[in-house]
Amino acid sequence: MTTYNLRKGSAEKIRCDVVVAGVVQTKKGLAVAPGGEGIGAAYGRRLRPLLSTMGFEGKPGEVVTLPTAGTVRSPLLILVGLGEESALTTEAVRRAAGLAARTVSNAANVAVALPAADADHVRAVVEGYALGCYTFSDFKSTPAPEGPGEVIVLSDATRSKEAAAAMETAQVVAAAANQVRSWVNTPPGDLTPEKFAAAVEELKKQKKSAKVTVKVTDDTALRADGFGGIVGVGQGSANPPRLVQLTYKPRGAKTHLALVGKGITYDSGGLTLKPGPSMTTMKSDMAGAAAVIAATFAIAELGLPIAVTALAPMAENMVSGTATRPGDVLTMYGGKTVEVLNTDAEGRLVLADALVKAIETEPDLVVDVATLTGHCVVALGERVAGLMGNDDELMAAVRSAADRVGEAVWPLPIPEEMGEKVRGNSKVADLAQHNTERWGGALFAAAFLREFVDGRPWAHLDIAGPSFNDKAPHGHTPFGGTGVAVATLVELASSLSSTKQRG
Repeated sequence: MTTYNLRKGSAEKIRCDVVVAGVVQTKKGLAVAPGGEGIGAAYGRRLRPLLSTMGFEGKPGEVVTLPTAGTVRSPLLILVGLGEESALTTEAVRRAAGLAARTVSNAANVAVALPAADADHVRAVVEGYALGCYTFSDFKSTPAPEGPGEVIVLSDATRSKEAAAAMETAQVVAAAANQVRSWVNTPPGDLTPEKFAAAVEELKKQKKSAKVTVKVTDDTALRADGFGGIVGVGQGSANPPRLVQLTYKPRGAKTHLALVGKGITYDSGGLTLKPGPSMTTMKSDMAGAAAVIAATFAIAELGLPIAVTALAPMAENMVSGTATRPGDVLTMYGGKTVEVLNTDAEGRLVLADALVKAIETEPDLVVDVATLTGHCVVALGERVAGLMGNDDELMAAVRSAADRVGEAVWPLPIPEEMGEKVRGNSKVADLAQHNTERWGGALFAAAFLREFVDGRPWAHLDIAGPSFNDKAPHGHTPFGGTGVAVATLVELASSLSSTKQRG
């Protein structure tokens, strides 16, 4: 396990296996970024031509490893590009720290001399490095190498209470995001709804200090209580569905936040079968549930004074003789009926049940997170989540939280015409589950979910794109599960806990 320490010191003088520094592009050429100026002074005029010879331009995503040969006390120097000095952001620092972590191997201790003069930058460095250290080798015959035993973050803010708190928050949030990554990366046969629910209960046992209660509702109880959406999606699988509810009620909480996450542990598309290549990454269809669960534990671990109810409906969407058919009508929890027109649009069905259940707990605000639609990926790409909702103030708060922690979110509308289609496209049920037209699928899905929040302030994050990275690692993002939305949810809870409850 890696220990993080905040220490004041000179990057060129500190004794450790590896020292990390950033390089920025200035009008005069490349320069070592704040925090590592001593390294620049130690190399002097040799540094720029040396980097030029190696083809290093200081761009974000670039990294170079240099044996120091005694120029500085640490035997190995890792330099990461931060881009233009005038455009340096905390997110650039976070990504650079993650890149450095992925570059380091077999080091007992590492000193990180990236810009860390204040609490925000300290958090970026620690969070980025902790996320960059992540590996997943549970199913390999040889384990991945362990990270360094100690990471020393060099900073002048060692006496700052805010910086110390930021370092703690960074470690808790990164650990939560890494937990999400591991759940998402687990093969679907090893994380069925029952096993996923059991994993949440096991995490509860591990997090003894986090005052979170966990309740698991099994298939029999779901049927008896009328959770038609969750049961309908899961009835084609040999692995029955579950509903997991987490509750955190600290003393003095003035705001109650409900979180709902889509937990489809594997999505074949059901009878509306997906093409074979599209099924490969469908173990990640539970990333929304993983995010709200991990975020709730993180919120509790940090002791934030906000009440949280998290609901994670878990089901496998499979093909069998008992699977829900296109044309079937499901009676949802709460009594509304829904005509199923496409069984590959199953996420909104389990979310609808969970949203109604969440509303019963009388929250002030509701946020759902889901790998909901391919349409959102078409609209925004693979690294940006779509943000929709019925409350401008809440949507602004979610977007602001995402911006502060470096997660890309972009707002999309829910046109009234989509609501009309949801309510009018079925001739046999209250609502149509799927659009009969090709366009605007992400907007239709959001309009469908809106029917189940009873007018409560609600925001919807469609993370279908950024939840899983099936390409090369970048910054602090590995291949596979990314852990997206955890940091945003924790930051949102933090901001809400410091503001007055809305009337």
